[in-house]
Amino acid sequence: MALPGELVVTDDVPTAFAAHVVEAFRERAADTFSLALSGGATARACYERLAADPAAIDWWKVDVYWGDERCVPHDHQDSNYRLAREALLDRVGAANATHLMRCAEVDAYQLRLGDLGQIDLVHLGLGPDGHTASLFPDSPALAADPGRLVTLNHDPNGNNPYERMTLTFAGIARARLAVVTVAGSEKAEALAAVATRDDLPASRI
Repeated sequence: MALPGELVVTDDVPTAFAAHVVEAFRERAADTFSLALSGGATARACYERLAADPAAIDWWKVDVYWGDERCVPHDHQDSNYRLAREALLDRVGAANATHLMRCAEVDAYQLRLGDLGQIDLVHLGLGPDGHTASLFPDSPALAADPGRLVTLNHDPNGNNPYERMTLTFAGIARARLAVVTVAGSEKAEALAAVATRDDLPASRI
């Protein structure tokens, strides 16, 4: 199989990511722009780069969502919200609205996403095992009902700790644009696997 969409190879993933976000924001030219964030070391670098030029985006028009979150307190060192706050949100001032994922309120998030209709841009990463968001190999969320946009999930193989809240494939598919950032030799191997196999979660994006 081939990778879907456009493949951009660059020595500077964070700068390329920031350019994609700014371009998508300007092309949307709407009253609000919805942006779903990710987690991990690559995401942190991407958000720090995006925050380096805060004037490139009118952040008062941005509604922030998440593609996935660990079921930990939001000030926990492994929280995707904390990562985004430190790397991006605290640096750009304030977004129009920030919709945190709370694992105890998954149905409320489902309703919010249903009302939204489409997320303008979803940022995703890629794990060494071929997972994206918190859609892990062999995990229950891979078989989520097509009407389910967000669900709770866990890694049955034990490679990724914590229960998670995550967008489903259906939730990601409703995005106007999904940007997957991959950096490093370990992730390059995972990307090659995604390009040649159809049994990995990221192969279904």
